[in-house]
Amino acid sequence: MINKDYCLSSYLAFRYVVDDSMEFAEGICHQKYKRIPNDCKTLVGDARETDIAIANVFRMLQNEKLGMLLSGGMDSAILASYMPKGADAYTFRFLGGDFQKEEMERAELYAKYYGLNLHYVDICWDIVEQSLPPVMKQKGAPVHSIEPQIYHAAQQAKRDGVTLMIIGDGADYVFGGMDGLYSKNWSYEEFVERYIYVNPADVLVNPVSMNPVFEQYRLGPNSIDFIRIMDELTIDESYASYENAFEAATLAFVDPYDHLKMSKPLDLARIRKGDSKYIIRDLFNMKYPDYVVPKKNPMPRPVDTYFANWTGPTRPEFQKDIDMSKLSGNQKWLLWCAERFLNLEI
Repeated sequence: MINKDYCLSSYLAFRYVVDDSMEFAEGICHQKYKRIPNDCKTLVGDARETDIAIANVFRMLQNEKLGMLLSGGMDSAILASYMPKGADAYTFRFLGGDFQKEEMERAELYAKYYGLNLHYVDICWDIVEQSLPPVMKQKGAPVHSIEPQIYHAAQQAKRDGVTLMIIGDGADYVFGGMDGLYSKNWSYEEFVERYIYVNPADVLVNPVSMNPVFEQYRLGPNSIDFIRIMDELTIDESYASYENAFEAATLAFVDPYDHLKMSKPLDLARIRKGDSKYIIRDLFNMKYPDYVVPKKNPMPRPVDTYFANWTGPTRPEFQKDIDMSKLSGNQKWLLWCAERFLNLEI
């Protein structure tokens, strides 16, 4: 069904089109994440079981020339320990290396520790703009701000002869890394306000309410099943970004964490005391016994710098009086990318 207003509202609220039956325009079919069935995943209950399960995933990839996305975080640092010696690792570098230097320093440390060949993937605004059309065309929708840079990294890896890339995005979703969203038992209204990226009613001329999406997760009069939301909406949005970028670059990828499932429910009390991803923390300490677990950071992208002087969208789908000063760089990206997609495709 063609419903541009719904698709715009869904993208701004969730960073993807939730309803698979809705499309922006005739002839456009948006990319949908292809999940690994739960019964195909390995159950793990502690760091030792997780270590064995990840090693088994890597054994199935022995005939590939592996590369990996290596950040300064513990998730990809752990995966570096399973990579063949001399394998290629790729770390994003922005603004000539002046953005998040500590991330690059830790990536260099992890690569050296396990004998990987580290490459920097230099990202500037021109590269973002050049890489945007192919990922939007592949997705049939506007995209997450990480997708152009992942696409660019994949192209670089292909030139190096890599046939399959390793990523470590899924640890947050499998092992309870989204500590802000797990921080308390939310009321329904609180969670909806916290979860939506940009409220369509604040920026669109013809917004479509996303309440029906959340209503599927309502528990009683004023609570919500936020854990199931994390297992469904959040995972679909995140993995779809990686899947789309790699498919646009025609390079295969595997996330070993996506092949795992915890054998017990998350220990929310432990997470709320500051021990998020406790199994992954234990595994990091096994792999790097002399190093401190790094602070969690999202994939770096200097969107605040990119959009510091942007005055906002001008297409008729958007309100004319949007106060851009109240929006973060990530929120501005959503508006900017939505407008670019509409200009290119509609």
